[in-house]
Amino acid sequence: MASPFSGALQLTDLDDFIGPSQDCIKPMKVDKRSGSGVAKIHIEDDGSYFQVTPDGGTRKLEKAKISLDDCLACSGCVTSAETVLITQQSHEELRKVLDANKMAAPGQQRLVVVSVSPQSRASLAAHFELNPADTARKLTAFFKKIGVHRVFDTSFSRNFSLLESQREFVQRFRGQADSAQALPVLTSVCPGWVCYAEKTHGSFLVPHLSSARSPQQVMGSLVKDFFAQQQHLTPDRIYHVTVMPCYDKKLEASRPDFFSQEYQTRDVDCVITTGEVLKLLEEEGVSLSDLEPAPLDSLCSSVSAQEPSSHRGGGSGGYLEHVFQHAARELFGIHVDKVTYRPLRNKDFQEVTLEKEGRVVLHFAAAYGFRNIQNLVQKIKRGRCPYHYVEVMACPTGCLNGGGQLKDPSTPRKELLQRVETLYSSVRTQAPEDAPGVRELYRAWLQGEGSERAGRLLHTSYHAVEKASSGLGIRW
Repeated sequence: MASPFSGALQLTDLDDFIGPSQDCIKPMKVDKRSGSGVAKIHIEDDGSYFQVTPDGGTRKLEKAKISLDDCLACSGCVTSAETVLITQQSHEELRKVLDANKMAAPGQQRLVVVSVSPQSRASLAAHFELNPADTARKLTAFFKKIGVHRVFDTSFSRNFSLLESQREFVQRFRGQADSAQALPVLTSVCPGWVCYAEKTHGSFLVPHLSSARSPQQVMGSLVKDFFAQQQHLTPDRIYHVTVMPCYDKKLEASRPDFFSQEYQTRDVDCVITTGEVLKLLEEEGVSLSDLEPAPLDSLCSSVSAQEPSSHRGGGSGGYLEHVFQHAARELFGIHVDKVTYRPLRNKDFQEVTLEKEGRVVLHFAAAYGFRNIQNLVQKIKRGRCPYHYVEVMACPTGCLNGGGQLKDPSTPRKELLQRVETLYSSVRTQAPEDAPGVRELYRAWLQGEGSERAGRLLHTSYHAVEKASSGLGIRW
C-alpha cells in the first residue's frame, strides 16, 4: 500500500503532485579497510545482505534507514519520497515513551505533553459527529487515560505566530529598499511549500519566506522553554507530541533549526497525524463519543482552563486576513472590518487589495496547491508579481485538506471537507492580541514584543539546499 506521506499532494482530483527526480536511496556502507581487497555483497532469499571477503568470510550488513534528517538534506524530491522510513515520528513512538514511563522509577519519568491542532480537532469532530468543543475535551480525556500529562491547544501558540507575522510584514514593507527584506513576503507555516522553496528555488525564494515560526514550532518553544521552566525541568525531561493534519509537519519538527544542542532534544519530539490518533483510539478499543470530557490544560497561570478557539480567515490559520487588517491600520490608518476576497483562475488563488485615494496601496493573495504556487513563483521570477504578501499552502483548499486528515470512503471527499470546514468555523474566534495570556507571556517570558528573546524563540531562518541531481521531474 502506498505511503500516505504528503498524500494530499498526489490524491487530489487535480493530480497536484510534484514527483521525485530520483529514487530516494541511501547506500549501504561496505567495509573497505586497506588491504582487504575487493568486497562482494551476497543477498539471501529473505533479503538479508552479507559482505563476502576474499578469504571466504561473511559479515551481515545492517539495513540502511532513511531518516527525516536525510530527507530534509536531500534535493531529490519536494517533500519526501514515498519510501521514507519514519522511525521517530509515529504513534508507535509515543506508545514506547508512555510504556517506558510506566516502568520507570519515581522521578525518572518524562513529562508527556500533547498539543492538538484545531484542524485535527475539526476532522475528528466530523468523524465522530461531535462538536469541536466536546471533541477537544474528550480527546484530552483519552490522552490522559493512556498516560499523557498535559494537553494543549495550538490555537494558543498561533496567536504568537500571527502577531509576529504582522510585525514582520510592517517592518519589511517599510524597509522595501533593503534587498534582504524582499517583497512579497511568503508565509512559511506550510513545510511542504518550504521544502519546495528551499530545494528547487533556493537562494532566490528564501529571502521572501517569513521568518515567523509556525504554530507547531511556537508551541515547541512554549513547551520546551516556558513550560519547562514552570515545571522546574530541563527540556529533555519533557516529551512533546503534536497532533497535526499534515504528514509534512513531521519534516518541520525534524529541522536542525529546532534542535537544542545543549539538551540534545527537539522542540517537538514527535508529530502524529489525525489519522494516527484514530489508530490509537482503535488500538485502545475506545470510541471518542463514549468518553467523559475533561478540561484542556492552560499554559498560563492567569487562565484557569483553556477553551477551544480559532482565528478568522480560513482553515489554514488566517495569516492573510490578520496581516492585511493589521497592515492597513498600522501603515495607512485604515480600519478594515471585513476582508473581501476576489477569486482569480480558481478558488485556490484569491487576492485582496486595499485602496487609498484611488490607488492600490496593499495587494495580498492566497495561493494553495502546487499549480498555483508554480504560477506565483514564475510571476516573482519575471518581476511581474504585484503582491506584497502571499499566504502559500501546498495542499489544495489548505490545511483542513491535509494528507493526515481522516478519510471516509462512504462520503464524497468534497462533502466531507465541507463538513470539516463548517465545524472548524463554528468555534469562537478571537484576535491574537486579545487572546487571554498572550500579552502576559510577551512580558513575563519573552521580555516584551520585539525583544531579542522573542526574535530567537518565535522566529527561525531558512536555507537553500544544494542540488545533487539534475532537477525535478514535474507532471501536471
